[in-house]
Amino acid sequence: MKERMEELINIINEADYNYHTLDNPTITDQEYDKYLRELIEIETAHPDWVREDSPTQHAGGKIIDGFEKVTHKIPMMSLSDVFSESEVIAFDERIRKEGIHPEYVCELKIDGLSVSLLYEKGKLVRAATRGDGTIGEDITHNVKTIKVIPLKLKEEVDIEVRGEIFMNKKTLEKLNEERKKNGQPLLQNCRNAAAGSIRQLDSKIAAQRKLDNFIYHLPNPLDYNIHTHYEALEYMKRLGFKVNPNNRLVKDINEVLSFIEEKGQERQTLPYDIDGIVIKVNNIDDQQRLGTTAKYPKWATAYKFPAQEVLTKLTDIIFTVGRTGQITPNAVLEPVIVAGSTISRATLHNEDYVKEKDLKIGDIVSIRKAGDVIPEVVEVKKERRTGKEKDFVMITNCPMCNTPLVKKEGQVDYYCPNKKCPARSVEGLIHFVSRDAMNIDGLGDRIMEDFYNFHFIATIPDIYGLKEHEKDLIRLEGYGEKSVTNLLNAIEESKKNSLEKLVFGLGIPHVGAKTAKLLSQKFKTLENLMQKTVEELTQIPDIGEIIAKSVVEYFADESHKAMIEELIDLGLNTTYLGQEIIENEEFSGKSFVLTGSLTIFTRDEAKEKIESLGGKTVDSVSKKTSVVIVGEKPGSKYDKALKLGIPIWTEEEFKEKLK
Repeated sequence: MKERMEELINIINEADYNYHTLDNPTITDQEYDKYLRELIEIETAHPDWVREDSPTQHAGGKIIDGFEKVTHKIPMMSLSDVFSESEVIAFDERIRKEGIHPEYVCELKIDGLSVSLLYEKGKLVRAATRGDGTIGEDITHNVKTIKVIPLKLKEEVDIEVRGEIFMNKKTLEKLNEERKKNGQPLLQNCRNAAAGSIRQLDSKIAAQRKLDNFIYHLPNPLDYNIHTHYEALEYMKRLGFKVNPNNRLVKDINEVLSFIEEKGQERQTLPYDIDGIVIKVNNIDDQQRLGTTAKYPKWATAYKFPAQEVLTKLTDIIFTVGRTGQITPNAVLEPVIVAGSTISRATLHNEDYVKEKDLKIGDIVSIRKAGDVIPEVVEVKKERRTGKEKDFVMITNCPMCNTPLVKKEGQVDYYCPNKKCPARSVEGLIHFVSRDAMNIDGLGDRIMEDFYNFHFIATIPDIYGLKEHEKDLIRLEGYGEKSVTNLLNAIEESKKNSLEKLVFGLGIPHVGAKTAKLLSQKFKTLENLMQKTVEELTQIPDIGEIIAKSVVEYFADESHKAMIEELIDLGLNTTYLGQEIIENEEFSGKSFVLTGSLTIFTRDEAKEKIESLGGKTVDSVSKKTSVVIVGEKPGSKYDKALKLGIPIWTEEEFKEKLK
C-alpha cells in the first residue's frame, strides 16, 4: 500500500509539472482525477504516511523562469471534486451537520486557466496565475491584451478578484484553420490553447488569440461589507467585470441537482467548454465557519460531468464460462469512474474482438458505457505503449474443468463442451433463479454458489427439492429458521410463474427475456413450443434462423427433455398466464422507448401494456423508434427524439391511447 502511495505521488507530481509548467499534458484530466482520488483514499486511511511533497498538500505547479514570481496574499485554493449525485448530496449533508441551512450559488466550471487580477484605485496593476496556490507567475502583459478584462474599473477601488481565462470554441476553430494553412501544428483543445496563449513571452501572440474571461471570486468580501457570494458576483459585475450569466442562486440541494441536470443537457450548445458545475455556500459567515482544509475550501466543491470516454490501464485479461459453456475474455482494468460509477471489468466478447482491437495486457485503453450502461473498451492508445506490454493469447482449455474448448462452424465463440463443468452449472442455476427468470427471492449469486458447493443443488430440479434439506440449511452459519422458511416459500411460489419465466430460465442459447415472452405468447404451452420446427419458429416476427435453430436443438436434447419432465412432475406451471395480445393500430408492430420518471405507471406496467397491444419496448432511441414516451426529467433520449423527429407522447397521452 505504501509503495502504491509513493508511485501515485510520483505520477501526479510529474503530471502537474507537464500540465502547469510545460503546458504539455501527458495524461487526461480523468486519469489525473482517478490517481488523485486513490492517493487521497490511502492518505486518509494512513494519515501518518502523508508526505510534505504530496500533491494533496499543494495546488500544484512550478514556476517557469521566463516570468516573475508573484506571492498571493490570500492563497488561491483548488476545489474538491465530486463525481455523482450521491457525492453532491453527501457534500450538503456534511454542511448541514454543522448546523448550517445553506443557500448555494451554482456556477459553470469553465475549462480554462485560473487568474488573479489586482487593482489599485481602479487600475489594473497585476495579473497572476494560480501557480502552486501561494506563488504564481506575473502574466500582466498578456492579460492586458484580453479585451473583456477592464484596465480601469468603474470605481476607484483597491481590489483583488479571481476568475478564469478561456478560449471560445469558434475562436479555436478559426485559429486552427489558419494554422493548417500555414503548416503549423493544430491546437488540441480550448483549455490548452488558452494556457499556451497566456504563457507567451510576446504579448502580440496572446493578443492574436482573442482570449475571454469570466470573474467568479472575491477573496475578501467582508472588507467591502458584502455578506454573500451572490452579492459579491453582482458587485464585481457593477465594477465592470464579465460575470457568467448562467450563475444561479438556489435554495437547496434539490435545486443544485436540477441545475446540474439542466446544464449537463445544454453543455454541448455552450460557446465554451465546461467540465462541471461549481457549488458554493452563499453566506460568507457560513463559509468562514466551515473553513478550509490544507488544499480545499470546505464550503465549495466541483461536480465533474461524467466523461464520455475515459482512459485506464488494462492490467489483465481473464476468461469466464457462461451458462451455455461460452468462453468470454474479460478486461481487468485499473478502477476508473465512468458516467458516475466505478468500473474495473469490461467484457471483451471473443477472440476476434480482442485481435481486432489489437489489445495487449498493460495497454492504456479508452472505455465508455455502451448505451450508458455496459462498460465497453473502445480502443487502445498505441502511442502510450512502452514495449513492456504482453500479447493476448486465447486459451485452449476450459479455465474451470480443463476440457479442450470447441469452436462451432461459422461462429466466433469458443465453448466448453462439458455440460457438467462446474462454472457452467453454477451460472445456469444462478440464471434460472434470477429476477427476469423464475425470480426466486433469497437465492442470490453467493447463496446459489454456497448451495452448489455444499452439494444441496446440482441441477435445476434440485432447487425444488431444497425443502428436503431444511434442517441442514437452518444449521448453516447465517441462515436462521425464519430466512429458510421464507426461502422455501419463495421457491414454492415460483412454481406458479407464467411460462415465459420458465422458458427464459432454462437458459436456451440466444433466447432472452423478450424472446421468451414472444414465444410463450405465441404458443401458449411449453409442450406446444417443444414441438415446433425451425420453419414454424421463423414465421414469427423478430425470430431469426439462429434463434429458431437454438430452440429446436435445445428441446431435441434428451437430457433437457428429462429435466423438463422432472420440473412438470414437481408441479411447475408450463402455461402462458400473461395478457393476450390485442392488435391495436397505435401499438401493433411499433417500437417504444420509455424515458424520464413515470408517475402514472411503473416502467414494468408500461412495458406490459405496450406488449399486450402488439408493441415492443427498446432501450435506445434510433431512426427505427416509433414513439418516445416521456415522464419527468426525460434526459438525452428525449433530446435525441426531438433531433430525429420521432413522435413524443407524454405519460397522459400514453394513458389516453391505452383507452
